[in-house]
Amino acid sequence: MANTIKSKVYNLLERSSAGNRLAQQIDAVLIVFIVVNVGLAVLETEPSIGDVFSREIFLLDFVVGSVFAVEYLLRLWVSDLHPPLKKYGSLKARLVYALQPLTLIDFLAVMPFWLSLFFAGISWKSLVILRLLRFLKIARYSPAVRSLISAVVEEKKAIIGSLVLIFGVALVAATLLYSIEHAAQPEYFGTIPAALWWAFSTLTTVGYGDVVPVTALGKFVASIVMLMGYCLFALPVGIVGTAFAREIHSREFVVTWGMVATVPLFERLSAVEIAAVTELLHSHSVPAGQYICEKGEDGDSLYLIASGQVEEVFERHRVVHNEGEHFGEASLFGHSKRTASAIARTPAQLMVLKMEDLRRFMDRKPAVAKKIIAEAIDERKAHHVDVEFTP
Repeated sequence: MANTIKSKVYNLLERSSAGNRLAQQIDAVLIVFIVVNVGLAVLETEPSIGDVFSREIFLLDFVVGSVFAVEYLLRLWVSDLHPPLKKYGSLKARLVYALQPLTLIDFLAVMPFWLSLFFAGISWKSLVILRLLRFLKIARYSPAVRSLISAVVEEKKAIIGSLVLIFGVALVAATLLYSIEHAAQPEYFGTIPAALWWAFSTLTTVGYGDVVPVTALGKFVASIVMLMGYCLFALPVGIVGTAFAREIHSREFVVTWGMVATVPLFERLSAVEIAAVTELLHSHSVPAGQYICEKGEDGDSLYLIASGQVEEVFERHRVVHNEGEHFGEASLFGHSKRTASAIARTPAQLMVLKMEDLRRFMDRKPAVAKKIIAEAIDERKAHHVDVEFTP
């Protein structure tokens, strides 16, 4: 029983929450706790709020800290179930897991709770910096944040190179202004390190105005530096933006590929062939309560559920499909009319494969068509229907 409970906790906390409604709800609650806790830590510094509601803020923060502490200990408990860590013993697996970046962030999130619990002399308000670090836990529950981090890590060499270039330009600009302005403004440009403040504020186009050149040549150099700033700082932004878009696209492709691979009709296809099928899919958003298709309509599409819930209503029963599942494949096995209506129970994002697109694809790929038809024949035997499409 202990192993069963441990396995369930591992599935809820450590495996992807996609398709697991309870895990998604737990993630949502923890995100709310993080946002509320960070917001209270910020508002607490306002005397009109922090002094009046100090007890309520402390109690709520204590509850949140308790939840984070339990979550952290549970993650350590199940960490030896991670496939890469199974080769270690239980103790070493937990140690290796505890030193991973996301786990270190979890530790920082619970540190204020433990410090206040075991060290009564520490002021709760003095821990505001550590409490604000709990915002970093968002990275564990947000695929978008993880994708951004992955993009930065992937392009770290290019980003470091662009930052070195920016610093080099700033150093050259500071040296030039030191040479031109140090006699006129020794208090601001008397040394190169002092001139660096002006160089960075100018390159970033912030321009505080506390330090400005007064000579004609100095103003000319400053104008060039301002223009260069626009170009230089666009470089790392462009690198990160491109890498982020590529990372998001890769994640979406992997998810879509996985959904296509589960469709019986494509089970015999290779990974490359399944990837080619995914290019035929069209995205379709459906609000909650709207019909996707109705009984008696021509069956000409297969639907893959990227997000949301869809309910199929048959004559005598209903079937609920969740994220990652598919429906409507019977129409591709030879049914000319749909035998059920499909309704979006929640706002749903669907990937749609049209029969006419599949036909054209099979015309271009005879080898793939042979595999699909062979699988369709097996499905025909299972469903007792005729296969109508041929390349």
